[in-house]
Amino acid sequence: MNKRTKLKALFGMIVICLFLYASLGAAASGKAVSTPQNREGHCIQVLDKGKWAPDTYKSVQNLIDKHCAGSTGYDPNRKPYVVFDWDHTSIMNDTEEALFLYQIDHLAYNMQPEEFYEVIKKNVPNGPFSQEFKNLQGNAVTLKEIAEDLKRDYEFLYSNYNGMNGKERLETLHSTDQFKDFKAKMYFLYEAIGETYGVEIGYPWVLYLFANMSTEEVQQLAEASNDYNLGAEMASVTLISPGSMLGKAGTVQVTYKTGLRLASEIANLMHTFMENGIDVFVISASMEEVVEVFSSNPKYGYNVPKENVFGMRLKKKEGITQAEYEDNWPITAREGKVEVIEHAISKTRGGYGPIFVAGDSSTDYEMLTIKSLKLGLIINRLKTGDIGKLSKTAAERMGKNNPKYVLQGRNENTGLWIPTEYTIKLGSNEEKLLTNP
Repeated sequence: MNKRTKLKALFGMIVICLFLYASLGAAASGKAVSTPQNREGHCIQVLDKGKWAPDTYKSVQNLIDKHCAGSTGYDPNRKPYVVFDWDHTSIMNDTEEALFLYQIDHLAYNMQPEEFYEVIKKNVPNGPFSQEFKNLQGNAVTLKEIAEDLKRDYEFLYSNYNGMNGKERLETLHSTDQFKDFKAKMYFLYEAIGETYGVEIGYPWVLYLFANMSTEEVQQLAEASNDYNLGAEMASVTLISPGSMLGKAGTVQVTYKTGLRLASEIANLMHTFMENGIDVFVISASMEEVVEVFSSNPKYGYNVPKENVFGMRLKKKEGITQAEYEDNWPITAREGKVEVIEHAISKTRGGYGPIFVAGDSSTDYEMLTIKSLKLGLIINRLKTGDIGKLSKTAAERMGKNNPKYVLQGRNENTGLWIPTEYTIKLGSNEEKLLTNP
């Protein structure tokens, strides 16, 4: 080693020692060593491009640039905020529906047969369901008929399951016609109520099945369901109730989707907003405690503060969930989402609304058209109705400057985003932009 090389090595060692000394000194004094994360006019964190549709990415990043903590007009005392729907928007598929099926498969109920019978009829009008919910014999199905069949099935399962009042293992009961009938008719009832009577009756109904559980029990169940369904296949499953269990409702058929997937691009978007001084809120039509598990538990990667998560609420009595909807709390769909924004968020922040909303369906329409909105992100599910109108508006503005609404596509076969506004439906390989009304 020549003299010059020795001097370079010595100088390098001195620099390293000085850096370590400064770091240790700061740690000892309780001060963190950090580099400046932003400068005037620049945002702290740039959105990862991931699988964003390029034009959609550009619009979202432009919004962040205009409103981030490094922007000229940013006021830390009047922080901008954004609102996300949860199911089908922040994740692939529906966490509440996945949990509903998980409850069925695991007989995860804290109700005796008579109470279960009353709960599944709660607030549902008597009489037949809409025309598309006939049995395979071609007859209309009424609430009373299917509830009687489910009571019969539940009594058998309750008396035999070793997690309730019996001695048989769950796996053994799964092979019985009573369980197969129970599963098919429970999901048929869920679909029939929702499609016949809408969100005001259908959305709270599925939550009543948590009756007699503590918040901790509900959240443990939700976490177990999330973990199971994140590993499940993205598929469509059709159930037909056994012919041996005709009962009063007859033979019914119903189809549902399996699997959940994280949306890493949404998680990164949430983090980017928060890092740039823009608050993030979630408003979901699923149960608040259930969404909170997914959105706030660090293992799922979204890290939304629990106090920023809003959803459907049931009454509690000494910490135990009741089969009653919370007084003076809206059904958190459609206008109810705007009510939450106005009364639970905006009212505490001087009365201003969100600059950005992300949604996927017509139950998000009202908050996607809120007056304060600068940009609306629509996860493209090829829907018609009100969300279809906004999707059409977004499609017409593709590639143009300053769109009000932007689309993001995904592949439903994988549950993952794809870098285009077009979506591939489950069971297809065709990319589509819109569905004809």
